[in-house]
Amino acid sequence: MVDNFLSSNLKYGAMKYTLSTIAFLLLPVLLYTQELTDLDEIAPYSEGLAAVRKGDQWGFMDKHGELVINFRDDLVWNVDANDSKLDITGVRYPQFKNGRCLIRELLKEEEIWVYGFIDTSGNTVIKPEFLNVTQFDQGYVVGIMMTKTFRGKNNFQLNLYQYSFSEVVVDTAGDIMRLISRRDHILMTKRRYKLPLLRAKLVNPELVLVKNDKDKWEILKLDL
Repeated sequence: MVDNFLSSNLKYGAMKYTLSTIAFLLLPVLLYTQELTDLDEIAPYSEGLAAVRKGDQWGFMDKHGELVINFRDDLVWNVDANDSKLDITGVRYPQFKNGRCLIRELLKEEEIWVYGFIDTSGNTVIKPEFLNVTQFDQGYVVGIMMTKTFRGKNNFQLNLYQYSFSEVVVDTAGDIMRLISRRDHILMTKRRYKLPLLRAKLVNPELVLVKNDKDKWEILKLDL
């Protein structure tokens, strides 16, 4: 009789422990997969994910309506976007292209936006260092990359930097596939800064069209 009592209680305890464990493990899943509400905007699906907006923050949901990338304020969008443009000014809402989505970061000293890319897990895979850039197409983007080098301080103890700019073709890993040209006359102060325009267009994974200083088009190969 004692054995039966102990056996019964052990089984009950094991069952209670198992149910508690399952509930504990499911709790984060249940909280994470709750229905999305109070959304201000829902963008079309692209590559299985759709951007959703609350206020000035965007996240991404999958085809089941589950939030897979949490709301964040660094995704690129523009309510006044010009959809005829291939660069930053043409991005109406966040979306994934070739598994990459645009993000932006404000340079604190210059107060100028630079752009990079995240993957479908929300991780930064190409750090923000472009002043202007296209979205990915056929595995590549065209962008104006900025390099910033600290040179010391002036008499007022303000930081001095040297900037260099290059228009390049970059792949989804962030590797430069082709240097198109050096870019000059870009002023890196908020008061004098103007968004530099892209001169190149991707034709296919092998060719790029580039407008030269004479306003004529040249064809460059990516495999050089």
